[in-house]
Amino acid sequence: MADMALTVGFDLDMTLIDSRPGIHACYTALSERTGTYIDADLAITRLGPPLEEELINWFPAEQVAATADLYREMYPTIAIAATPALPGAREAITAVRETGGRAIVVTAKYEPNAKLHLEHLGIQPDAVIGNLWAEQKAEALREYGVGVYVGDHEGDVRAARAAGTLSVTVATGPYSSDQLGALGADVVLADLTQFPDWLAGYLDGTPRA
Repeated sequence: MADMALTVGFDLDMTLIDSRPGIHACYTALSERTGTYIDADLAITRLGPPLEEELINWFPAEQVAATADLYREMYPTIAIAATPALPGAREAITAVRETGGRAIVVTAKYEPNAKLHLEHLGIQPDAVIGNLWAEQKAEALREYGVGVYVGDHEGDVRAARAAGTLSVTVATGPYSSDQLGALGADVVLADLTQFPDWLAGYLDGTPRA
């Protein structure tokens, strides 16, 4: 393992970034703009799936596509500055690079907005691939030769399984460590601060969870 350059994929929302404050603000603004009630407190407890899957709870089906476009248009000026990196995010990317590997981001988020988040936070992965959810992510994971995919959601475990990739999860999203293990994650970490140590063990053949 140690003599091979590893490509590690990372999810974005609630894996690398705490997107709850920005998304909450954007849903609140969207509600004001459209005059439609959105429970932003509830919506940010179920981040992960595509935006449209949340909007269908608040808008008629025929309005979802246009409302999603409006949300994405509003998002950069409302959500980017309000969104911090999660603890260990930068160090996790650096740890992959220090092994000679590549770090990419594969996310369900609208790709231009995903890139804005990373640029704002000074996080520079080797590639950013957006607009993919759950098993759809496997397409990008296979294309980029990802050996490890790191996420926080059931959809990320499903993505890794579909791609034949090691599923590493962090309990910084909607699932607890026990739930992630029950979902079939190969590795469960409390958060990304544990990732560099785990990666070192994985590469030298002495895994530590």
